[in-house]
Amino acid sequence: MKIAQFYKNDRIRLGLVKENVLVPIDYNGRMEELIRSESTDVTPGGDPISLDEVHLAPPLTSPSKIIAIGLNYLDHVRESKGTVPETPLVFSKFPSSLVGHRGQITWSTGLTQKVDFEAELAVIMGRKTRRCPEEEAMNHIFGYTCANDVSARDLQFGDGQWVRGKSLDTFCPLGPWITTVEEIPDPHDLTIKSRLNGVLMQDSNTSFMIFKIPYLISFLSRAFTLLPGDVILTGTPHGVGAFRDPSLYMNDGDQIEVEIEGIGTLSNTCRTFP
Repeated sequence: MKIAQFYKNDRIRLGLVKENVLVPIDYNGRMEELIRSESTDVTPGGDPISLDEVHLAPPLTSPSKIIAIGLNYLDHVRESKGTVPETPLVFSKFPSSLVGHRGQITWSTGLTQKVDFEAELAVIMGRKTRRCPEEEAMNHIFGYTCANDVSARDLQFGDGQWVRGKSLDTFCPLGPWITTVEEIPDPHDLTIKSRLNGVLMQDSNTSFMIFKIPYLISFLSRAFTLLPGDVILTGTPHGVGAFRDPSLYMNDGDQIEVEIEGIGTLSNTCRTFP
């Protein structure tokens, strides 16, 4: 199923996405609470609403962790003139960076002038996970969504570490909803694309990941406990703006889209302020 969070009367509600409509469900909690309940028994609780009329929230609003993996596609390593990592390159994005489908990516031009896009498949954890063997890892996943690992390249490269440049408010668009695991039999064979103002920027496949999802979950869970609702961003393929010739960064008014096969399209508009 595809399950979304949406705003209604200043509250966040849950709904099932079926074709072009959202059907509210009879559940009072948020997505993290539903995931922790380990129940997929959801009951419709309202009339269908056209997706064009729905104000979607991020599919998760308060995960304990957003964990990101750098340089996890060989073609992206090559375009960045980097070295293939021997182990996953791990960094974090703060939950305050979350924004949903059709939300605005905002930044101060006084702070950064090199804001880039990165299309990524996001894994949503479904169970408390610690020291998980690779062969069991896929059983711990609740679902998948689209992510944009928005990056202030001048901060990222200038700081010498990545957290600040990756974690500005609104720099982690997620959505438009979560597609649960039964609808994605092989997350390592999905087309992944990004488009800037309708122009194709990235066009690849998740099969090109260097470190696959079971390995990432096992590797991460040996270091710290993964909790239900935690998010793992699995890396971006080639085509990002920083390593184009000339470099191409996002600007005020731009629209950026991330599309992943079997999930949907995450769309956001860029807005700047002094």
